[in-house]
This record gives sequence, C-alpha cells and structure tokens, in this order.
Amino acid sequence: MSPDAPSALRILHVEDDPNDSLLVGHAFRKGVPQAVLTLAVDGEEAQAYLGGTGPYADRSLHPLPHLVLLDLKLPKRTGLEVLEWMKSRKDLAGLPVFILSSSTEKSDVEQARTLGATGYLSKQGDMKQLVALAREIAAYLGGPGKNGKSPPPGASPP
Repeated sequence: MSPDAPSALRILHVEDDPNDSLLVGHAFRKGVPQAVLTLAVDGEEAQAYLGGTGPYADRSLHPLPHLVLLDLKLPKRTGLEVLEWMKSRKDLAGLPVFILSSSTEKSDVEQARTLGATGYLSKQGDMKQLVALAREIAAYLGGPGKNGKSPPPGASPP
C-alpha cells in the first residue's frame, strides 16, 4: 500500500536489530494490512525523517507518520534522546510514541513516561502476541479521536 493512500496507517519503526524489524513488519502485514511501516535504523535517521531533513525533505515522498514505534537501545542517538527531541518540537509533540523495547529496567520505563511516551511495550518473541499487539496499536489510532483511546493492553500508560 502506498504511504499516501487515504486508508494507510503510517508508522515510523525505529529499530536497529534486523530480526526485530522483520518480526514487527511481518506482524503488521499479517494483522494490520493497511499499515505502512517505514524503518529508521538509528536515532539520527529517525530525527532526520521526523524533521524532514536531508533525504527525507520531500514530505510528499516521506510524510509524517501517524505513530512512532521506538526502540531504546539505538546507535547514534538513543530512543530516549529521540523521544526528548520529539517532545521539544511543537510540530511533533502530539505524535503518539510507543516504546517497543526488550529493556524492562524500571529506570527506562520511568524516563520514557517522564519524557511523554504514549506507552511502553515489551518486545514479543511470539508472533501471535505480536500480531495482537499490532492490532491493538492500530485500534488505538483508529478509534473516535486519538486522545480518547487508552494505550494497548500490556502498554505501561504514560
């Protein structure tokens, strides 16, 4: 599906592990076929995409996503640094950001919450659970008004 299709759900997936990005991509293709995932492999690439700079300057080719799935342990800039940068910008501050991480460190969860993450999701190794998570994320965005919905089950609330 084209990223500019009216029914497309645009998601920026920021993940440096190719295995994790393949699993998440497969889960969304299976559970949310209208989703279009764009992959950024490090924090700097995520910021360039979201800021519309460098190779991502043309918004007709690289539109803002409806949601960001953000890993924490990234090269160049950590997920928390990207989140802090996003929330400091008026044009990005309202964009939902779900942390999708294997880290269960309480300090990571608390810092993500403090910086304004919409939710904190644990990476799932089981495809059935990952597909269900993808559907819950899509339902969060597709409900009557983004801010009227609760984060998906399993997400630590902000």
